[in-house]
Amino acid sequence: MTYIFLLILLYNLPMVKSAYIHIPFCKSKCHYCSFVSFNKLDLKKDYIKALLKEIEFNYQGEVLNTLYFGGGTPSVLEYTDFAQVLRKLKTNSNTEITTELNPEGVNYGYLRALYDLGINRISLGCQTFDDVLLKQINRRHNAGQVIDAVKVAQDVGFDNISLDFIYGLPNQTIESFLKDLKMAVGLGVQHISLYGLKIEEGCYFYDNVPDNLPDDDEQADMYLGAIQTMKDLKFEHYEVSNFSKKGFNSRHNLTYWNNDEYYGFGVGAHGYVNGVRYGNVETIEEYLNDPLTHKDSHLVNSQEQLEEEIFLGFRKMQGVNVAQINAKYNIDFEEKYNEILKKYEGLNLIVKTPQGYALTEQGILVSNVILAEYIAD
Repeated sequence: MTYIFLLILLYNLPMVKSAYIHIPFCKSKCHYCSFVSFNKLDLKKDYIKALLKEIEFNYQGEVLNTLYFGGGTPSVLEYTDFAQVLRKLKTNSNTEITTELNPEGVNYGYLRALYDLGINRISLGCQTFDDVLLKQINRRHNAGQVIDAVKVAQDVGFDNISLDFIYGLPNQTIESFLKDLKMAVGLGVQHISLYGLKIEEGCYFYDNVPDNLPDDDEQADMYLGAIQTMKDLKFEHYEVSNFSKKGFNSRHNLTYWNNDEYYGFGVGAHGYVNGVRYGNVETIEEYLNDPLTHKDSHLVNSQEQLEEEIFLGFRKMQGVNVAQINAKYNIDFEEKYNEILKKYEGLNLIVKTPQGYALTEQGILVSNVILAEYIAD
């Protein structure tokens, strides 16, 4: 009887179908960056060895739906480094395999090698096409290198290319920002991610605040302008920060927003496996010394799971799915949160959808205030 019970328990455990791999190396640090990244390229070989150990120890052999190499700057790796990691993981022709790349670090031979390894989606850190701004934020590339990188990737055969942009940069105007987006779409990319500049402790700008930063109202106007511009350019706004052509939503991003579980491998990486959210150590030296021990871990209780489901669901433009939440958590969503829903519907910050509820464009701008009300006392 006990044996049968264990089989049922194991059968019902959620299967982890995605993995994030952190490559923490950068040749230099961008002035806005507070991510876990280091200019310690001499440790690459040792880092890959430690990374492989962590994968071998934790990975349970599932065929992955998505795999994402982030950073840092994954393009500082040789294609043979990617090959070593990919050999440790099970993928198939349906797996979305993404790597972030810096525009100045790619050429036809390198991209062709990655393509032949099975990597089928690339994300290029563009940030802006304004060369003056690129220098001011300490990016290593220029606008011409972004354009060249996209064209070379297309020549190789990549048909799923994403560009990242930042709005709210020093001296940036709404006109120049929207011009950047139109230029990106004109290059024929399939996906665009937008991030408002946030100056956080640990980055250069935190101690050296630049002049002429757009204020909060100007940032909001840039964001709302981007939504309309991308709509006009036939891109779907599927998540707060992400836009894509039809059929090109980032499946890996949606792993997070759907509150699905995923592995996190590498220094500073976070994962969510068997109901446990965990984080790895944040220095390379600690990670090389012991890549198998998480820095912290937390078993998410049912109330926390519900709150996460709501927070993450509201990041998607389709919003939260009431029927799914009711079935999963045995609640009546509309009854439980009736006062909150009525309050923000009345303010036109939340709107009812065929599946449930979603934030309006104005609601997105104050989402932190709205979502805080869903946290239990």
